[in-house]
Amino acid sequence: MIKQISVILLSLLLITGCNDSDIKRNTEIEERLHSSIIMVSDNSTSKTSLNTFDDFEWDKAFLVQPYTTQAGIEEQVGVKFTDPSNIGSRDDIYLLVFVNEGKAVQYAEIERLHTTFSLGGKEYLEPSNDVIYIER
Repeated sequence: MIKQISVILLSLLLITGCNDSDIKRNTEIEERLHSSIIMVSDNSTSKTSLNTFDDFEWDKAFLVQPYTTQAGIEEQVGVKFTDPSNIGSRDDIYLLVFVNEGKAVQYAEIERLHTTFSLGGKEYLEPSNDVIYIER
């Protein structure tokens, strides 16, 4: 009996160890972007660079729109990423997903605060071209 319980527990640990739990939510980027949003006056556009916020390795960052489904996120990002924010049923945030060497490494939930974000027509950001446009 103890052997069976041990096997079940070990199996559960292995299964839970194989998920996206190593993807870190970057609350520092969330806070800094929130401050940038507050600084933008109504009916104006501003921009901010992610390089002033990041302290980790990434080669692409994707801005995911509100109401994007899980399948839509994975299609846009091009890698497996299990959305912890449930953005598919939310309109109060954007999701910023950072990818490094073909793997999602971090994400940030960006509060909309009556704001629209864009990448200026780009599909994704790169460290050398990392400007997010903020429009209120």
